[in-house]
Amino acid sequence: MRPHRAPAATCTVVAAVAALTLLSGCGTAGGLKSAGDAPSAVEPKGLWPELPPASSAPYDYGEGETAKIPGIKVTGGDVRRLDPVTVAQAGLKAKTDRDSGLDELPDSTVRQIEACRTAPDDCPVLPPYYRDLTGDGRDELVLGIRMPDQQLAVRVYMPDGDGLTRIMSTYDAVISVELAGRDLIMRAPSVIPGYEYRTAWSWDDRQRAMLPTRDEILRTPEHRKAPRPQRTPTGSATNPSAGTSPPTPSADATAGPGTPTPSGSAAGTR
Repeated sequence: MRPHRAPAATCTVVAAVAALTLLSGCGTAGGLKSAGDAPSAVEPKGLWPELPPASSAPYDYGEGETAKIPGIKVTGGDVRRLDPVTVAQAGLKAKTDRDSGLDELPDSTVRQIEACRTAPDDCPVLPPYYRDLTGDGRDELVLGIRMPDQQLAVRVYMPDGDGLTRIMSTYDAVISVELAGRDLIMRAPSVIPGYEYRTAWSWDDRQRAMLPTRDEILRTPEHRKAPRPQRTPTGSATNPSAGTSPPTPSADATAGPGTPTPSGSAAGTR
């Protein structure tokens, strides 16, 4: 069926009426008003152009580092079928594509992971979460591992063929860990009162890894500021709860079944 076209004369009349309405409306109350001149765009100004560019990074933060996890088979590319403790234990033997040293866990944490079957109450592996972070239509596995000094290691695993590849590994003392769309967001305390660090990790197709694409320092939201101590009817002050809340992934993330929930908090200071 061909599209219906209005006669040319009708189009001309409609256009004329529309133009007249627009012109008359500009002068009436509630019409269009100028907001003033738009500010001129200013190009970036390069400072100290005589300085030679750096040829190598001064520090290795482990970004872009990946590792094949030995002995793990992902049936049908479904990471939900994997046991998180088995993945964490196999990851202790993984060889990274480059050695930043940031993937290493403290000896005490390694011993706890190895003993998760016999001492589940001390197992540092937190319940898993799942989210398609790479955009390929398959979920990735997100694991948290408690470390000493209230540190938390966060690792992301991607189904790779019938195997498993770790595409992110970092650690910090965190306020919260969140899944937002295809980003994994970590918040950590700042030494500046009333501020916190916010780092968003995102999948990078070129590097084939999760990279920290946004790293910011922001004012702490009002709802997370420490409440003032409240007084009891007898006049004595009530002690506020010590410490901060453990990392809380987003509510729409899905935790895996059958995973022991370890005790303790992963909050702390950077």
